[in-house]
Amino acid sequence: MARRKHPHYDPSPDAANWRRRTHEIIFEADTPAGKAFDIVLIVAILLSVLVIMLDTVGRFHERFGLGFYILEWFFTVLFTVEYVLRLMSVRRPLRYAFSFFGLVDLLSILPTYIGLFIPGAHELMVIRMLRLLRIFRVFKLVRFLGEADALKEAIVSARHKIAVFLTTVLIIVTIMGALMHVVESQYGNDQFSSLPESMYWAIVTMTTVGYGDITPDTAVGKFLSATMMIIGYSLIIIPTGIISAEMAASHKRRSEISTQHCPHCSRDGHDRDARFCKYCGGGL
Repeated sequence: MARRKHPHYDPSPDAANWRRRTHEIIFEADTPAGKAFDIVLIVAILLSVLVIMLDTVGRFHERFGLGFYILEWFFTVLFTVEYVLRLMSVRRPLRYAFSFFGLVDLLSILPTYIGLFIPGAHELMVIRMLRLLRIFRVFKLVRFLGEADALKEAIVSARHKIAVFLTTVLIIVTIMGALMHVVESQYGNDQFSSLPESMYWAIVTMTTVGYGDITPDTAVGKFLSATMMIIGYSLIIIPTGIISAEMAASHKRRSEISTQHCPHCSRDGHDRDARFCKYCGGGL
């Protein structure tokens, strides 16, 4: 009776060794090769973003435009090859592709290709700066990953309270915008000609930004503006308080985490003595 092969079974030992070695170099920062790869990657990211920024300066674009264009495509091809290697070196490519870093890696190369059809889209490649988050693993700043996980857990735990807060803000903005629309439009102030315009004023006033592009003329309108400013100052601290309370409530002692990257589910943040992934159970 023929032996049934596992879905992840690789009949070629050479292919399995190549994938394991590639995964170690690209995803891990514990080995000299992995750290060197990440340092080179970080330098390439910084240089590519610098090229994009300089290309937007008129005098540089006129003088070095062709050179910037060539460098832009060089970095894009380089990051495209790296992205393909990342997909080939993990056991579940789709899971990595839809992970946070997988999406960032994809979005960092798409603007150049989209720029072939939509002029100016290539400037969105500055999203590559998000890839610098890997610097925490490269330079042994893994304790910050633990703090980032704690912040993420606090935000997730407080999501219902935050939703209630945002709903309350939306209600206040709608009501105050409607009042300003009624009050100011009756006295010929066409700056508040519609409810959306009035809601825009309410948001700008509540957040204490105060652009000044829309201002009330009547005494009642100025009173409503003052009220919105006071409400804005009162509400500013609420989201901070919610997150701080959740972080204090959920805080617990965390063991030092490593830079180990699971080859099965592409998750990191494991304990240093972990032999199996705490998310999927796969071997590390």
